Order: sequence, then C-alpha cells, then structure tokens
Amino acid sequence: MEYSSKKLEKKWQEYWAQNGSFEPNEDFTKAKKYILSMFPFPSGRLHMGHVRNYTISDAFARYYRQQGFNVLHPIGFDSFGMPAENAAIKNGSHPKTWTYSNIDYMKGEFKSLGFSFSKERELATSDELYTKFEQGFIIDMYEKGLLYRKKGFLNWCPSCQTVLANEQVLEGSCWRCDTNVVKKDMNQYYFKITQYGDELLSDLAKLEGGWPKQVLTMQENWIGKSYGLEFKFSFDIASRERLNNKFDGFEVFTTRPDTIYGVSYAALAPEHEIVNYMIENLLLDDDTIIKIQEMKNTSSIDRQKEKSGVSLNLNVTHPLTKKSVPIWVANFVLMDYGSGAVMAVPAHDDRDFDFAKKYNLPINAVIKPFNGDLSDDKAFTEVGELFNSESFNGLNSKDAQGKIIDYFEAQNIGTKKTNFRLKDWGVSRQRYWGAPIPFVHCDSCGLVMEKKENLPIALPEDIVITGEGNPLDKHPTWKHCKCPSCGKDAVRETDTMDTFVESSWYFLRFCASPKNWQDEAFSKEQIEYWMSVDHYIGGIEHAILHLLYARFFTKVFRDLGYISFDEPFNKLLTQGMVLKDGAKMSKSKGNTVDPDAIIEKYGADTARLFILFAAPPTQELEWNDSAVEGAYRFIKRFYERSSNIVKTDSIPQIDHGSLSKDEKFARKKVYEALVRANDVYGEKYTFNTMIAGVMEAMNALNAQSNSDVWSEGYWILTSIMEPVIPHVCSEISSEYFSLKNLTSQRVLEEVFVENVIILGVSINGKARTEIEVASDESQENIMKIAKESAAKWLEGKTIVKEIVVPKKLVNLVIKD
Repeated sequence: MEYSSKKLEKKWQEYWAQNGSFEPNEDFTKAKKYILSMFPFPSGRLHMGHVRNYTISDAFARYYRQQGFNVLHPIGFDSFGMPAENAAIKNGSHPKTWTYSNIDYMKGEFKSLGFSFSKERELATSDELYTKFEQGFIIDMYEKGLLYRKKGFLNWCPSCQTVLANEQVLEGSCWRCDTNVVKKDMNQYYFKITQYGDELLSDLAKLEGGWPKQVLTMQENWIGKSYGLEFKFSFDIASRERLNNKFDGFEVFTTRPDTIYGVSYAALAPEHEIVNYMIENLLLDDDTIIKIQEMKNTSSIDRQKEKSGVSLNLNVTHPLTKKSVPIWVANFVLMDYGSGAVMAVPAHDDRDFDFAKKYNLPINAVIKPFNGDLSDDKAFTEVGELFNSESFNGLNSKDAQGKIIDYFEAQNIGTKKTNFRLKDWGVSRQRYWGAPIPFVHCDSCGLVMEKKENLPIALPEDIVITGEGNPLDKHPTWKHCKCPSCGKDAVRETDTMDTFVESSWYFLRFCASPKNWQDEAFSKEQIEYWMSVDHYIGGIEHAILHLLYARFFTKVFRDLGYISFDEPFNKLLTQGMVLKDGAKMSKSKGNTVDPDAIIEKYGADTARLFILFAAPPTQELEWNDSAVEGAYRFIKRFYERSSNIVKTDSIPQIDHGSLSKDEKFARKKVYEALVRANDVYGEKYTFNTMIAGVMEAMNALNAQSNSDVWSEGYWILTSIMEPVIPHVCSEISSEYFSLKNLTSQRVLEEVFVENVIILGVSINGKARTEIEVASDESQENIMKIAKESAAKWLEGKTIVKEIVVPKKLVNLVIKD
C-alpha cells in the first residue's frame, strides 16, 4: 500500500461533503458538545495560526462525535471591518467583492485541511440577514436604555480615520495599524457596559477552572473595581470671578483618603470642561493653550511617560484644612477615569511626586513608616502611621481610610463611592464597511429608531472609497430618508458599528435551525440545548476585547429575555502563537509558512499532525521543517504498515494470558495510548503526549507478529488518531474495519496487570544485570534467581548483605 496524500484526502473530503458528515442533528435528547473556534477575518489566506486554532477545535469535534455526542462545530467569518476598506483603497476593488471572494477561497482551504465544520450553519457577519437581526437587537437595547448617544473626547486613529473603543487602544496605539491615537471631541454611540461592571467582575468566579487564570486576571484588572472617597473642591472667590461664575468647583475621586491632609495641588485633564471653557473664552494665554493642545494630541500611554503640565492660576479650598490649593492641567490625568480631576499628594504618590519635583510644588508628608524615617528622594507609598493629619494622627493608614470617609459623610462634604476602570463601550465608527446603526436624525423628532419592519438598513454598493472621511456621509441619496415617526424628511445615521459588536453574539447565531435560518436569529429551543459553548478555542490576544464584550452581550440578551444563562463559554483554551526563527510569523519579517504549500507537498494530515505534536496547544509553537518531514514519514509508515491488518467488523477477542512477552507489551502500549487520549480531551489538552504514546505503541506492535494483536492495535490506534489525521485513518478504517472502529473505545484493565516484573540487580550499589520474575514471586526465589544471574560478579566473593526492594531491585553487598 503506497501512501498518496492527494488522492486519499480528496476522496474523503468529497465523501464527507456528499454525506453531510458534520451536520449536527436536532435530536435534543442526545448529550451535546458545542465546539467553537474564534472565527477569522476573511483576509484571503489562512495563516499557520488559523491552522493551529482550527486543528485543535477539529480534534475536539471529531473526538466527541466518536464518543456519541451530538456535536455542533460551526464556522463563520468576521467579515466587516477596516481591512476590507483599506484593501479596496489599495487595490481599487469594492469591499464586498474583496470580502466574499476571500471567503470563498478560505472555505476551500478549510475543506482541503479536512476541518469538520457544519456547512448548513455557515455565516458571514456582513450578510444582510445577519445585519437585520443585529439591528433589531440594537433597537431593543436602545429601548432598554442600554444604548445612548453623547458628545465626548474620543480615541481617534488619524490613519484609519475612525473612533476606537478604550479596549482598542494598545499602549497608546491603534490596535489595527499601530498609529498613535489622539483625542477628538465628537458624538458617539455607547453601550452601557458599566451597568454590568459588578456582574462581569463577580461572575469571573463561575469561570474558574474552565478559563486560564491569566485571562481571568486580565479581565478583573480591566474592569478595575476600586473603592474610595468622592468630594468636591470648591473654587475661592477670585477663581470663581475669573471663570465668570460659570463653575463653583469640581468633583474628585480618590482611593487614598488617608492622604487627604497631604494634598498640595489638584490637577485637571487637558480635556476637562473647565479647561475647555477657559480656552474658548480666551482666559488663558496663547503659550498655555498651545501646551494644553499638545497634551490632547498625545496618546494616553505617552502622556504617562514624561510628566508635563501648566498652571491655570486658579485655586480651590481644601475641604478640611481650608487652605488654598493651586490648580494645574496635567498630562497624566485622563478624562476616561473618574471625573478627569485628581487631588495630588506628592509625598505619597510616585506620579504626583515626579510632577511636583518638576514644577517645584510643595510636598507635604502625612504618613510615615512605623519604624524608620521618610526619604526626601521618593514618595512613601506603603502602609504607615498618620501624622500632620489633625484628629487622625497615630492611626494606621489602612484603618484611617474608612474613618476619614466616615468623617466626610458625617460632615456632608463627601461620600464613599465605588469606581470602575471600565468605561461605557463606544461603538460608532466613521467607515463604510460595517453594519449601519439603525437610527434617523429628524429636525422635528430628534434621534429616532428605525422601524423593525424596515430592517435591514443595508449598505449602498455604489460608493467611492478614497480613505478620506466616511463614504456614507458623502453618498448623494442613501442617507436621505423619511422619519419613521413623523414622516418628514430626515437623515440616516452614517456611522457604522464597531465590528466587535458582530463578534459579541455570533456564537448564538449558530444556534438557529437551518430550517428557520431566514426567520430567526436563533431558536430558543436550540439555544437552551446547545449553549453554553463547551470548548472555545482562540488566541490570548482576545482576552479583554472580544471575551469581555461577548460576556456583556450574553448578560444583555438574558435581560432582554432572549436567553436564560449568564456566561457564554464554559471552557476556554488560549492557543500559543506559531513562531519561526524565534519570532511570530509575519509578512514583514519574511518568516511566514504557506499552509497551501505544506498541503501540496505533504498533505493536510501532515500539517495537522505537526501542529498538534510539536507543542501543547497553550504554548508557543516553533516551526520546524525537519519535524514536518518527520510527521509525514510517520503517517506514511502508519498507513503502509496497515497492510498487516486482518479485516474485521469488530475488535479481535484476545486471550491475554496466552500471549508472549512482546505481544503483551504491545497491547499494553496500545491501551496506554488510549488512556492518554481520554485524558487529553478531558483536561490536559496535551496532544503531543497522546501522539507520542501512539508512536510508542506502533514501535511495540512492530516488535511482535501476532496478527490479532496487530489488528486490535490498529482498531484502537486509528480511532485515537482519526481526530488528528482523519483522512488516512478513515481510509484504513474503511478498508479493514468497515468504519466500525471510529467510535468510543473501551480500556481493558487486564493489559495493565503485570504477571512478571523486571528487577535490577546491583553489586555494592552498582547496576550489573536484570532479572524477570513472577509478580508474586517470593523473596527467597528472587534472591536465588538474582545470584544465578549475577554469578560472574560473585565468583570468589563473600556476600555480606542481601537486600530486596519490592518491584524495583536486588542489591548484594560483597567483599573479597
């Protein structure tokens, strides 16, 4: 039997397609498994990260089908987004044409790799039907008060020409193109994700054991719940007059009320409304305005590096000491945390200390170490003892926090408050290739929802994309419409939705019956059966963005009455990156590997085997050409040696006791591999150890000649390996076992019972030989056999001590 990957793989891919082999059935009495990979953006070509992701999920799906589960293993395309629009600008194509041609190509690649995706439930988030359902959800969320529109300073990417959510700004740069992000004042639609802050945080406990600890910690830190004191700084009379009595003060929030007596200045964000008022009313000189504008145009991350600021020549009154406190604009104060204003305590905060040193501001220490002196060279940020704090002197600083908050509340000058780092999710994008936001602007009615019977609000296809501004805003007719409320002339909203909206509920869309695909976003009966997702596989880079948003949407849909559960994903497997030459594969580094080329040369099974054997899924995988070649050689050998199998429709029945040593050992290695396989899918995910076990079993089978042992071994090993190398295993199973063995396999404990054991024999602690004895042999006989085996080392010697370590070794101590 000569192995031909092209011929064999094409045969089975056609067989699976013609027979609908991977479609889940609607028998909801069966135990189910919902296996899901994070779906791809249709860039046009799969990369090795994709191959790794889908090979892992496919192995799970195929394994659980063997175990008798009803398996949903769907795929879709996250097909809206800026890359399609950018490609249109670059190549002179239409985003829709570019996107759907890429989808067609990638679907061909999925087939060529043997991925067992459901075809009947495929989707693309840019499909008008998907948009229709999503726009309906958006309207429901608006009616529920979970979507609103307001003006604010937003993250703006000058390159992509669009707004970004806070979560999409990575180290001060756009998550897509790496351009420095600036702040821009404009209208934006927001999801009220902060309303779910407490629940998003507390429900992380439900995911412990199923999600990686690293991901749970990242989400906890991003939500960032903190407790502290909120109070108002009031302007003195002169400052109020300078501000034309427009403002009487501003609110601040602090998690360190124990340092309140150490406040030496207060700082506002460059975007604060008081600062904007002073600029607009020419209450600041030109040099100061220029410096403030420079701060606004600097990314949030860069603003944390080099501290800078300007004085506003305003003062507020300290709420307790009644002393005057100067007001500065500081680049490190951000509008998207708290009120955009902070009390500054240089003696006990590193950031405040650096700023005070730079601008020669007072540093008032109010906490000291329990043992030791304060340093003038740095802020003291540890727990200590209060001093210079009036009636709170001598208190432990931790204990003082609650007491000072209580005092503020008793005096009615401040309150205890919970704050979150998490901010409402801004979802407006000023681009064409996205789902239109289903609202209309009417001069008479204001902001009006579109009627659901008019959905979907689809994109016009006759557009010109230049990369400058929003094409929908420039379209001559599309945005002009009638108000759904009063019927007068109105204008459609031209912003489109953040593409993370689409990926926040796509896993629910797969729970729609193909019979009712056109009529409902998902079926309540199917949702209750399939959800939650049992295994979700994807990259760690989605730990905050996608996963947090998907959790939020799940809770919103629960509250809207669509579903009845709280969390979407039971188990999360975060795969490691695929590297080459020690670096992440990328075109810019010139170290990419084309999956199509690997399939052409070696076959899909080789690519799949290498991906799962080279490293555990959660670890980084270093590409190795020689290891790929080795994977191919193993498959070729595995296939060609199957000619030793005796055809059978059932597993051979073997009398284990009558077998030789080599035959028993071969059976033991085969069943050890089966035990490993069950462990892999249950908890460990270490496919590499499972495959290594199969290789060991193959070596053991080759060392014996019993045809029944050989056939039994292949019956089990092809079942184990089918999720990994499905084409070759299906061919072997079809040829010899009528496909009857690709099911759950029973572990036979009899093969692990050791009738004989191997003991090492040492002379004066030095290993000399081995003996084979019955597992229940007496120590007297063991010693006799050991002496006979070690006779040549004992000749002319006197044995002074005899030691038997049960089931391990015999040691003889001798002297001349």
